[in-house]
Amino acid sequence: MATAAATARHAEEAWNDVTLFDFATFDATPLARDPFDYLIVPGFLRPEALEALNRAFPPIEGPSNYAPERLTYGPAFAALLEALRGRRFAGHLEDKFQLDLSGCATTIGIRRFCEATDGNIHTDHKSKLITVLLYFNEDWPHEGGRLRMARSATDLDDYAAEVVPAGGTLLAFRRTDHSWHGHKPFVGERRILQLSYTKGGDTARFISGLTKPVRRLLGKS
Repeated sequence: MATAAATARHAEEAWNDVTLFDFATFDATPLARDPFDYLIVPGFLRPEALEALNRAFPPIEGPSNYAPERLTYGPAFAALLEALRGRRFAGHLEDKFQLDLSGCATTIGIRRFCEATDGNIHTDHKSKLITVLLYFNEDWPHEGGRLRMARSATDLDDYAAEVVPAGGTLLAFRRTDHSWHGHKPFVGERRILQLSYTKGGDTARFISGLTKPVRRLLGKS
């Protein structure tokens, strides 16, 4: 009979892109094109995976973005990072958005807490081709913190879709000069991972990894 430790070790080793992700739902979800190309997939992280990922989520304190290399986390989260950087995940994005990501660098940022200044409407830095967001909270009863696909840089209430940041939902969108998005203020725990496919090499990765206040100071939101 397997010991409890052996069973736990086997479960940790079992996490991969098949057991973490619901690719069938991803592929079946149509790409929205108004006001820019985006994809919302509720439950992309499988329920059992979401539970394990929340147990393994990095113990972050304070409202800042962190690169994975600066954090500690459990095996399930390590498997998630590996799967997100893999070619199979990128291939599904390529098929959905009809583009080639093979020459892009990937940048990952992890955030656990939201602050009152988060959510201002922006389009992301021009070096980004595709931005992917994963949400880890189990539920979301709050009005604030729901990301909106906005139609302009000035009116958050004029939007095409709103994303509930919970339940293993995935949001992916193509960065353009009008890919406006933002959310109403929220202060509290809002677990999120952002994966960006960037062009421009080390410079783009450096800018993408800067803190939000520094990017705004440089005009690189």
